[in-house]
Amino acid sequence: MQAFDWSDLQVFLAIARSGQLARAGAALGIDATTAGRRLRRLEARIGATLFEQTRDGQALTEAGERLRGHAEAMAMAASTIEEAGHGEAGLPLTGQLRISVSEGFGAWFLARHIPDFVAAHPALTLDLVANSGFLSLAKREADLAVTLSRPTGGPMIARKLSDYTLRLYATPGYLAQAGTPSEASALMHGHRLVGYIPDLIYAPELRYLDEIHPDLPIALRSSSINAQHRIIAAGAGIGVLPCFIGDADTTLVPVLPATRITRAFWLVTHQDTHRLARIDAGRAWILAAVQAHRARLLPL
Repeated sequence: MQAFDWSDLQVFLAIARSGQLARAGAALGIDATTAGRRLRRLEARIGATLFEQTRDGQALTEAGERLRGHAEAMAMAASTIEEAGHGEAGLPLTGQLRISVSEGFGAWFLARHIPDFVAAHPALTLDLVANSGFLSLAKREADLAVTLSRPTGGPMIARKLSDYTLRLYATPGYLAQAGTPSEASALMHGHRLVGYIPDLIYAPELRYLDEIHPDLPIALRSSSINAQHRIIAAGAGIGVLPCFIGDADTTLVPVLPATRITRAFWLVTHQDTHRLARIDAGRAWILAAVQAHRARLLPL
């Protein structure tokens, strides 16, 4: 086998983690054509095909899976050496920290505390991936994750971050038109419920309407909690929102305020990387933000 350089392995890892040439190239600051050319060069030097082209992108072959284990170990060792050197020299942390969070928590809670992180770590690039669904820590798609449940398998280290509360919200205008329900059963008729699209719910913890009343009909549906918020804020219906979203919007009022739903956030890292300085910095920042502003997650 011919010799190869670390930069080609970085391209390979980026493709393995993202599953697509374009995404891998974007993460590395190169175009998809260059990423593909460097992958072919690596395959030629190894003498094996590392990916198969599928409808969704690139899938690892058996040879690719074997190489990934070695490449991930090399990447972790390189990060450890680099961060140890920075620590001993008293230099600021550098590199990239990618955090995967739910859409609502990322946009409505964590994003407003990013200035604190920037002040503490100005040379560290922060990727806040806030969408419907979570990146895989096992595949090294992210360094940290704030999930809706504790992982049940894999080499993960998880701790409970905080409980959070959800309840029904609507605009005063909607309630003036449709009436203010005095009990949950009143939501069955004469009201438009806003909620998730049942077959596109990415986590079972988001199936919470039945906790308010069984078989509530959802007339206005979206896979996005931010879209649901906008629908409710536009006066189109009543819907469940986390209190850190609903209470932050002064155009909304609670409906059936005594009826509350409780869920939890979990802070998750990979056991192989959780001691890296940049990951420890991200973990400390999230913990501090939640501790200082827990009342937004769990209002009285």
